[in-house]
Amino acid sequence: MKSLQISALHKAYARGEATVESVIEFCLKRADELAPEVWIRKLTADEVAGYVRALESESPETKPLYGIPFVIKDNIDLAGIPTTAACPDYEYVPEQSAHVVATLIEAGAIPLGKTNMDQFATGLVGTRSPYGACPNSFDPDYVSGGSSSGSAVAVAEGCASFSLGTDTAGSGRVPAAFNNLIGLKPSRGALSCSGVVPACRSLDCVSIFALDASDAQAVFDVANDFDPADAYARRLEQAPVISSGWKYGVPKKEQLKFFGSAEYMEAFFQSLEMLEKAGGTQVEVDFQPFLDAANLLYSGAWVNERYAAVGPFIKEHPDAVLETTRKIILSGLDIPAPDVFKGFYKLQEFKRIADEVMGSVDLIVTPTAGTPYTIDEVNANPIQLNTNLGYYTNYMNLLDYAAIAVPTALTPAVPFGVTLVSFAGHDLKLLQLADRLHQVSGLNVGKTDRRPTPLELPAKKKRTIDLAVCGAHLNGYPLHHQLEDLGASFVESTETAKAYRMYAFETGGIAKPGLIRDAENGGRIYVEIYRLTYQNFGKFVAAIPAPLGIGKIKLRGGAEVCGFIAEPEVAAIGKEITELGDWRKYTG
Repeated sequence: MKSLQISALHKAYARGEATVESVIEFCLKRADELAPEVWIRKLTADEVAGYVRALESESPETKPLYGIPFVIKDNIDLAGIPTTAACPDYEYVPEQSAHVVATLIEAGAIPLGKTNMDQFATGLVGTRSPYGACPNSFDPDYVSGGSSSGSAVAVAEGCASFSLGTDTAGSGRVPAAFNNLIGLKPSRGALSCSGVVPACRSLDCVSIFALDASDAQAVFDVANDFDPADAYARRLEQAPVISSGWKYGVPKKEQLKFFGSAEYMEAFFQSLEMLEKAGGTQVEVDFQPFLDAANLLYSGAWVNERYAAVGPFIKEHPDAVLETTRKIILSGLDIPAPDVFKGFYKLQEFKRIADEVMGSVDLIVTPTAGTPYTIDEVNANPIQLNTNLGYYTNYMNLLDYAAIAVPTALTPAVPFGVTLVSFAGHDLKLLQLADRLHQVSGLNVGKTDRRPTPLELPAKKKRTIDLAVCGAHLNGYPLHHQLEDLGASFVESTETAKAYRMYAFETGGIAKPGLIRDAENGGRIYVEIYRLTYQNFGKFVAAIPAPLGIGKIKLRGGAEVCGFIAEPEVAAIGKEITELGDWRKYTG
């Protein structure tokens, strides 16, 4: 599939180069190839088929999102499919879809699945989930950003044309930056939150991840549908777009933070040069009132609001919730009622000043995030590093602004992007300027053409796993081709720790090995280590017959890797290899 951009798919449909069925088949296959941590619930081909059949008499002329595949963050309802908010014990099955989802489906979009997220949308990292840490699409050692982690990665990896996230504190922008996507955080109330598990109900927004700004606008034009059932929904008159002579504010240099990332600092100042090329004029502004407002989000009234959303459930089911998530949300109980109102008063003061700053320019530009982090770094310091990622994002909904994250550079680690910010109701203006900037950046080759394919971008680092094989999978033996077919690369030859007995178990006429741990009587077994991508490792494991399996085995020297193990019954029905040094001496 050359491109999943909306305009490209509609052209392909019109020219007969693709059908809705072929596009969906491609996307479902691609979804199966991704790391399992991207998903909470993929739809089956049969479940998706009903949405496809509903379009049989339609076309792009009758449905603006005809045949466009999308995925949904798992705190947003899709009828008949469980919603978990990344907490299995919280699961419920909605009878109807969220208003925004139903509106998109009515316009011809086709849902493919529910994506992983930071539990209860509490985090900007993508690691706070019992379904696993969602890996970055460019380098799996790095966080994807959150809380809308899976929604961003699914689009970045070519599974869908767009996706829905939510954004209370930056969850629709940080993942966009780290995965080379457009991330639109609409004005509060523009997109309905009916059928969305709340984080902070007065601040929550449904957000849009897309490949470019024109796609984001196409989705926004449909989803921006007033919902009278949502008490926070608003009818917002959109500000006019800008033709020329626009000014963008940039925080004072001493107010910029990159947390030690020289690459992100350099990319930001290069992005400012791109904005000049796009027609803007830079103006230095005081960012302090925005930062002051941001500090209220996790230190006052709005933590209390998070407790109002899901705190009672957490109190009743404390073991069902991750420790970091539980700690943050239950801390809302520690805030006295008078302090809640004091928070409201402080926010109003900060907003008055911030609005004056915003009114002096057409928009403000900041990094979307000051630095990226690896998954291991976040796991070692989850609260502080998450706070760092919110430095440029936490104020947005508190101050009632609209924003759009735009990718502008590919750094050695993960992509970098900036965020364009303006008043509520300036969504279309921001989309227009985001489109200009995106084109100047070179990461989008233009509205009338296609976005660069993954092959045209710098190679992404694949998430890999090492596998120890013995017996029939050794080089030169009958099943070694299975490793070659999956693109496995040889790492080394070695031996297990002196703690294993090996048995040959014959299926299909070929003896397959299995190791049983025996610390007293075991010996060292010759093994070869091969490296596979996570996707291909999953395919390899799926083909292993019972009573054999894959588990952790210890090597000479103490390292542990995945390798062939066997259930105890193999000792009774298999043939033990008594020459423990080398399977190559076993001829069956």
